[in-house]
Amino acid sequence: MSFKKQDIYKALETITAPGEGKSLIENNNVTNVVTFDNEVEVDVTISNPTLQAKKKIETEISKAIKTSVDPAIVVKVNVQVVKPAAKENPNLIRGKEIPNIKNIIAIASGKGGVGKSTITANTAITLSKMGFNVGVLDADIYGPSQHIMFDVEKAKPLSVNVDGRSKMKPVENYGVKLLSLGFFTDPNQAVIWRGPMASKALNQLIFDADWGELDFLLIDLPPGTGDVHLSIVQALPISGAVIVSTPQNIALADAKKGVAMFQQESIKVPVLGIIENMAYFTPKELPENKYYIFGQDGAKNLAEDIKTEFLGEIPLVQSIRESGDVGHPVALQNGTVLEKSFSEITKKMVSELLKRNANLPPTEVVRITTMSGCSSVKK
Repeated sequence: MSFKKQDIYKALETITAPGEGKSLIENNNVTNVVTFDNEVEVDVTISNPTLQAKKKIETEISKAIKTSVDPAIVVKVNVQVVKPAAKENPNLIRGKEIPNIKNIIAIASGKGGVGKSTITANTAITLSKMGFNVGVLDADIYGPSQHIMFDVEKAKPLSVNVDGRSKMKPVENYGVKLLSLGFFTDPNQAVIWRGPMASKALNQLIFDADWGELDFLLIDLPPGTGDVHLSIVQALPISGAVIVSTPQNIALADAKKGVAMFQQESIKVPVLGIIENMAYFTPKELPENKYYIFGQDGAKNLAEDIKTEFLGEIPLVQSIRESGDVGHPVALQNGTVLEKSFSEITKKMVSELLKRNANLPPTEVVRITTMSGCSSVKK
């Protein structure tokens, strides 16, 4: 029987470390491999102390080696349970970096119905038109809509093999990569999940996906503040958050709570700014008139009060709703007033990201350089 130690390590790359989203090799769980004739002894560490977890990892390692190298190999696995390394601040919530994704921006709202998903879709398309590689993760567990807005309602993500592991390939349209729970749920049935189930589904969309190279991953969060939001900031290193609100007081009160969530000591995600949606109404027959149906400058005043940037306003226009319903967002329509509005807002958002990066400690700096007339964002 002839095999090398490298063959064993290669087989172990196909096994995911328990609860880590990475392979045993990537996560440094394998501490030693000894080979002798037809025998292999593998020393591995895990953080899960249960007997079930130990038995599972033993079985998976043995199966992987026998399948990938030689079925006649005698495999011995030594599992040691280790406690996770203590952190400086045990209450601090921080996520794991996703390879090849340079910036992650959460789009949030304190209240439902303010147009957060519409803003996310049009911002993603605008970034793509600026030359960036963009992805959208629809994390609105109970009301996913991005698959409708991107006109891929009938599509299903394909399975691709990446380094021996099966991953989801995001659906792509308008130059934007997309994953949404809307691809996997029945549109005629309600999603009735407890917090842990929703978190597990989100982790699969995040870590079991082949996003490729992305300059920006936009996350369309559900309204409010809850389990899903906490799961996202625990799972991912969020570069910044954008809050969407309408001008009326009740929406602004909820938007304020959304800002407060990201600014909590245990989370500390920078808020890049606030966008005011449905700011005013202009009828076709009176193009010079503006009617402030929900109040005037509410989000702008809120941004000043909490000392964050006001990124801009989007009017209440029927074509925005119609375009989203038919899967052709207004940002695709070059030369229009609405396309220009989304372009200005997106540029301000990137500008705020630049300022945010300038204030980071050296180990977390995101460098943005300019190439060929458009910005390129790098960690």
